[in-house]
Amino acid sequence: MLLRQDRVQTAIAVALDIGFHVGRAAGELAPAAEVAERLGMARRGLEPVLQALSRAGLLDSVRGPRGGYRLARPARDITLHAVLDAVGEAVADPVEPALSGRLQEAVVAPLWHELDAGLRARLAALTLEDLLRRAAAAGLKRPAAAPLNFAI
Repeated sequence: MLLRQDRVQTAIAVALDIGFHVGRAAGELAPAAEVAERLGMARRGLEPVLQALSRAGLLDSVRGPRGGYRLARPARDITLHAVLDAVGEAVADPVEPALSGRLQEAVVAPLWHELDAGLRARLAALTLEDLLRRAAAAGLKRPAAAPLNFAI
């Protein structure tokens, strides 16, 4: 099976962005518009991914003008494979190869299945917490909430 890289990357980027900016904090939410802006994409294109992650129980969502998203579970309990499954990319049946021939059947097709299995195993071993550690190691810090300013 071949993964749709764009959809998988978007889902992982969304989950990581929400984990990085709000995590599971009870009072904090990441509005969809802010997530879309940070990722440089249209909110309309982000909504299906957010809904899929919510339906899968990876994100909690709160509706309304002050609504948004936060992780539904600790980052250490969310594997990248779960994110992959949430966006419907864990299809059991492999994609039929476009090429044919003896070399394709004997070498290339088994290679792609091997690579796919290895990628899935790696995604199952990585969690959002692992990615958050990588962000910290890269020197990225979660932005502090700006204090409210009531001056007129």
